[in-house]
Amino acid sequence: MSGINRQINHMMETEIHVPVGTPTIKKFKIFVDEHNVTEGAMKLIKELRPGWDPNLIRTKFFTDGTTNKLVGCYVEDCLEDVVLVRVYGNKTELIVDRDNELRSFQVLHANGCAPRLYCTFQNGICYEFMEGRALDTQDVRDPVLLRLIAREMARIHAIHAHNGCIPKPNLWIKMRKYFSLVATEFTDQASNARIQQEVPSQEVLEQEMMWMKEHLSQLGSPVVLCHNDLLCKNIIHNAKEGHVRCIDYEYSSYNYQAFDIGNHFNEFAGMSEPDYNLYPSREMQLDWLHTYLQAYKLFTKKGEEVSQRELETLYVQVNKFALASHFFWGFWALIQAKYSTIEFDFLGYAVLRFNQYFKTKPAVLALEIPK
Repeated sequence: MSGINRQINHMMETEIHVPVGTPTIKKFKIFVDEHNVTEGAMKLIKELRPGWDPNLIRTKFFTDGTTNKLVGCYVEDCLEDVVLVRVYGNKTELIVDRDNELRSFQVLHANGCAPRLYCTFQNGICYEFMEGRALDTQDVRDPVLLRLIAREMARIHAIHAHNGCIPKPNLWIKMRKYFSLVATEFTDQASNARIQQEVPSQEVLEQEMMWMKEHLSQLGSPVVLCHNDLLCKNIIHNAKEGHVRCIDYEYSSYNYQAFDIGNHFNEFAGMSEPDYNLYPSREMQLDWLHTYLQAYKLFTKKGEEVSQRELETLYVQVNKFALASHFFWGFWALIQAKYSTIEFDFLGYAVLRFNQYFKTKPAVLALEIPK
């Protein structure tokens, strides 16, 4: 097989496939200035909601994103129809596959797990507002919400969105790409004392990455459709309907089941000022994982009974893949530190994630999958 054919075949094996008959997405040749989002948003609303009176349109900014800028547009007497306009952050195409994001959006919407995608524009997307409240670090520990999240993740993981090939994980491809960007983009910043003093050397990072791939690939975690970025604010709780939904699908891909869960457990620490003492205890994890396994087996028509061995195996897999999550977001933060215009200490966040990796590695290494 030629190199090009191998590359195409590999892309097909990791790619999310949109169901046949899915409506095509509207595309507008409109560019929205991230420093003047309102003006661009109004142009989009004119196309999407031509019946709205421009004098009655109101906007609400959501400022807690660390990748993009988000504004909601609505008419005061029509609050059930809020259009969200998301403007992609500077150079985020380096770290986000935008075509894959759109496919994920469509697949998840078709399966009742995501809002409606209205359109794309030159540097962003517009989509339906999902009613509910974004969760925080205390909410994800709540026993009721914790189980709702576990079931919703199981529902996503059970979605069939590949073309008949056995899907392959995107983790190592993505991590290698991020590492390459870090290696090339930061050569001119070698004199940056903070990077030199606080970030592990490229040799150390590459060595650890190779070690992870060689060991974690052998753990036998199933490859499923993953969200890959389930931080607290990406989970919306609709108390009236009694369910949770996940938003923001920029990093969705086929990946290891245990990575998606381990990544979520790391996010118990929070984002703005992470506190890894909030990482869920073994007892809390087993409660979460039992609920998850019951739901996953039900959705994939494999019964509902969960054995102790299955539970313990997933526990070990999840905590080992949580290590890879620290590395993934450490690389991500280094790239953001160079390009993002959003006010956030990305370099400090990268240091924190790499430090947590090395701190937890010995204990995680000692975990063994039950025989």
